[in-house]
Amino acid sequence: MPDLATPAGTVQALRAYGIRPRRGLGQHFLVSRITLHRILDAAALTPHDGILEIGAGIGTLTAALAPRVDAVLALELDRTLLPALRRSVEPFANVRIETGDVMRLDLAALVAPLPSPRKVVSNLPYNIASPLIVTLLEARLGLTRLVVTVQREVAHRLAALPGTKEYGALSVAVQYRAAARVVARVPPGAFFPPPDVESAVVLLEPRAAPPVEVRDDEAFFRVVRAAFAQRRKTLRNTLAAGLALPPDVVETACRTAGLDPGRRGETLDLAAFAALTRALEAGGGKGLRSREQRR
Repeated sequence: MPDLATPAGTVQALRAYGIRPRRGLGQHFLVSRITLHRILDAAALTPHDGILEIGAGIGTLTAALAPRVDAVLALELDRTLLPALRRSVEPFANVRIETGDVMRLDLAALVAPLPSPRKVVSNLPYNIASPLIVTLLEARLGLTRLVVTVQREVAHRLAALPGTKEYGALSVAVQYRAAARVVARVPPGAFFPPPDVESAVVLLEPRAAPPVEVRDDEAFFRVVRAAFAQRRKTLRNTLAAGLALPPDVVETACRTAGLDPGRRGETLDLAAFAALTRALEAGGGKGLRSREQRR
């Protein structure tokens, strides 16, 4: 195979296998050696690692990971890419290729044979990046680190601080389960074909336990979603609408949690959301209960 971490090498491989990148599947192949090494550096690889790569493409990142770790599980949805992917990793007996939609696969069963520590190292398809990251963090896969390349806007949302325009429900969902930070900015020219937006490499380090006290995860995230449902509205109004609660009940809960009911959801950090959830639960907020609990 040609040097895939270059535009010329990738174009040559794509032509050799008759591959036309499919934008509908978010196919933008990495052609930057600088970016490749930034990803590998952020992954802090060891010879004992088991790696899950999602969206392996034609194997540019896969072939760089394989000689550095114990095992690589490479997932790829598009079967037309498999001949090129298999050729790229042909020298490495420690690579296992699986095909299918990662959002539908049994990830726990797939990663079970991987050794520990387990890490995700991937250039994620843009169209599924946000829900996929949350799924990976929720799935209890024994992951110690995730290094993912995503659209830059998404990257900043993952690591956003309260009070910023990027901060939202996705920020809370990710930071509840992992420490997140952007480690590298990636220009469109690092991929072929170049996407219409910039990208970024994000490092996620899963937490052993949430950083705040929450009795019921489902109730906590119901409050978070309601708080961000109408960003321009105050907690009093958006929570009342989103949780089907009287405004006075919401106002009392806010004051119990030490919060001004006139604040907006984007100003609350995880601790404030946790305190608000506890106060709403203590106040008998029916809107926090699951369907099973309400029966």
